Amino acid sequence: MEKQRANNWLPTTKKEIEAKGWNELDVIFFTGDAYVDHPAFGAAVLGRIMESIGLKVAIVPQPNWRDDLRDFKKLGTPRLFFGVSAGAMDSMVNKYTANKRLRSNDAYTPDGRIDMRPEYPTIVYSTILKKLFPETPVIIGGIEASMRRLSHYDYWQEKLLPGILIPSQADLLIYGSGEKPIKDICFALRNGASVSEMKSVPQTVYFRKETEKKEDDIFLYSYEDCLKDKKKQAGNFKHIEEESNKIKAKRMIQKTGDGYIVVNPPYPPMTTEEIDSCFDLPYTRLPHPKYQNKTIPAYEMIRHSITIHRGCFGGCAFCTISAHQGKFISSRSRKSILREAEQITNMPDFKGYISDLGGPSANMYQMEGKNKKLCDSCKKPSCIFPEICHNLNAGHQALIDLYREVDKIRGIKKSFIGSGIRYDLLVHQYEDGEINKINLQYIHELITKHVSGRLKVAPEHTSSATLECMRKPEFETFHQFKKIFDKINKQYQLKQQIIPYFISSHPDSTEEDMAELAVKTKGLNFQLEQVQDFTPTPMTLATEIFYSGVHPYTLKPVYTAKSKEEKLNQRQYFFWYDNAYKNQIVRSLNRLKRADLIKNLYSK
Repeated sequence: MEKQRANNWLPTTKKEIEAKGWNELDVIFFTGDAYVDHPAFGAAVLGRIMESIGLKVAIVPQPNWRDDLRDFKKLGTPRLFFGVSAGAMDSMVNKYTANKRLRSNDAYTPDGRIDMRPEYPTIVYSTILKKLFPETPVIIGGIEASMRRLSHYDYWQEKLLPGILIPSQADLLIYGSGEKPIKDICFALRNGASVSEMKSVPQTVYFRKETEKKEDDIFLYSYEDCLKDKKKQAGNFKHIEEESNKIKAKRMIQKTGDGYIVVNPPYPPMTTEEIDSCFDLPYTRLPHPKYQNKTIPAYEMIRHSITIHRGCFGGCAFCTISAHQGKFISSRSRKSILREAEQITNMPDFKGYISDLGGPSANMYQMEGKNKKLCDSCKKPSCIFPEICHNLNAGHQALIDLYREVDKIRGIKKSFIGSGIRYDLLVHQYEDGEINKINLQYIHELITKHVSGRLKVAPEHTSSATLECMRKPEFETFHQFKKIFDKINKQYQLKQQIIPYFISSHPDSTEEDMAELAVKTKGLNFQLEQVQDFTPTPMTLATEIFYSGVHPYTLKPVYTAKSKEEKLNQRQYFFWYDNAYKNQIVRSLNRLKRADLIKNLYSK
């Protein structure tokens, strides 16, 4: 019976491989996460994709890198290649806080254990495999590899590092969502090609001692030049971000050491049919049976949730989503989403509540340019900053219809929206009055039927200068949304909360800005709980500013809090209402000569 159950998953051991009747493997996939056979987990998606084209795939989750390396040897050598991913998050963000303290749990590990993955698993796993099996290609991917494909600042080592192909010794890197490149690579390898010959697969990165120059190639400043001059690293970022956000991107090349890192342009955004095919694979939607009686926190969060689209056109300065998934929205069909909703109703632990119908941003489903030709020539990182693009179809009717259809499914009592809402899309007044009516209807639908008591939104800051640097709308936009939220709550006698997210120590945020944030949020009766200190992560605009001290698009200096003292001085204002912080805040405001803010915060 146990063998039969395990047979529903991709194999992870020799016994499971034998139970399937296989005598060899085409691909062995190593991942830093536990193996959960669910479309929210990258190893499961790529494994099922390769299985769907007839390949024999095994997954080795969280291999032990400290012992005699038996986990790396136990399944032998694959016929085609080893795949390596650090997991669903950058490992250093996963392991450490913004203050570089070790986190107390790992959401992608059984029972939240913190000792099951190394720092930089992409590098650790890949170098082990290259040492043990030097003749077998290693292909790396996932968020950690994707965001480190070119020279990048590493906050934890506090230095500029070369593209990750160099330290990992991998043969090829897939960036972004990997379904399309992994298919083409597998077809090519199955037809006799070698990884070392692969130079034209979109969305891949390779290293060569020599490179031929094509007419449209962008030659970035070399890694060595960037080490000498931080402004050159900032200048590179402008090209990298623009090419990441174009439909028709150019190839980018960066000299590194004695060779060249070559980044091929990405595939076009997935069509509805293509993204449906990824979600409609035969997932069990469950952790592998080996984790029986153990809890995987990340799975518990998403087990009854549904991803309805990929991509985000917000372009936030601190976010990696558009760099990884792209700014153009790839939406699933209603049929595919409803099919997944019905599958969830059949899960034995389902109590009738879909925890999230969302995506990177909950309310961008089916949004696209009205005139596709304008999108073809656009290289802006955001469709909604500094203002909402006049070419964007920002109506929410498709979402209203989708929510209603999901809620009609037998067994579903309610569907909630757990992903963040872009409220600027909702309160903006469009020239087309019909869109304004539809969007107001969406707000009513959302607040009255799809909020589980708390609605998450992300104003991020209150300072105009900081918000501009973040590529976020003015705080007044949040005010407008909150007024509507409060009015609807009162109208329907609901006791719901709006939960705003804020960031301290972001580039162009000063201590004084944070003090004013405290006063403004106090005026709205908030005692903030969803807050974080800015963490520089590879390949974001904010990180390039943090490292270089200048804005990549203007090369003008931008202040950023860097020292531990500066960061703590900013963070304390989130907690002005806590007596433990009061004396320190008063001293800080006296130092800033802002007695007026002391009065605003603490006078009765």
